[in-house]
Amino acid sequence: MTDNRLRGLYAITDENLLNPDCFSATVEQVLQGGARIIQYRDKSTDLNKRLRQASALRELCDSYRATLIINDDCKLARDVDADGVHLGRHDGSINQARTLLGAERLIGVSCYDQLPLALDAQQQGADYVAFGAFFRSPTKPDATPADITLLQTARQQLQIPVCAIGGITRDNAAILVQHGADMLAVISDIFADEDSCQAAQAYTDMFASRDGKAT
Repeated sequence: MTDNRLRGLYAITDENLLNPDCFSATVEQVLQGGARIIQYRDKSTDLNKRLRQASALRELCDSYRATLIINDDCKLARDVDADGVHLGRHDGSINQARTLLGAERLIGVSCYDQLPLALDAQQQGADYVAFGAFFRSPTKPDATPADITLLQTARQQLQIPVCAIGGITRDNAAILVQHGADMLAVISDIFADEDSCQAAQAYTDMFASRDGKAT
């Protein structure tokens, strides 16, 4: 059964795209556009900035009843009382994250183009998995491409939500939604847009159309 917290637009922040002076305001635009999940992703070593921004996102997500996920950093996720953490290939084990964060927090795992990784992650207790890159990504240009049919196979074999990531834009996203993605992880196409709210709304409308809901 799909966790209702893990559906729709999954917006990922990028320190290279978001002006620190209007960080919260920009993310709020995306939330106003209907984003259901915000992942805080910042690869800098400025711990004070990371704590400050993640704390601000906690308040924003509370206001909009959205889910806050922290990329890679279980300690930061615990410190700001985030809803969960997302783990990549080299970010520690699901068991370690569960021990630190507890049973109620969400743990997502990057599985790239490999269904066996997702099956293993599900067995270890992951709450969702992410596949990609489905399209060429400006964030990770060297990412291994994933075939869209992987989404259909994953939906048949997994009992946890599936997120699609990698080069997703409003021009290519619909096919991923049609093939069963529970979430679309988007960075540049919303945060590089002058109207982040409108960009986010376009993704929200795609899910509403699939689910037969009025927008």
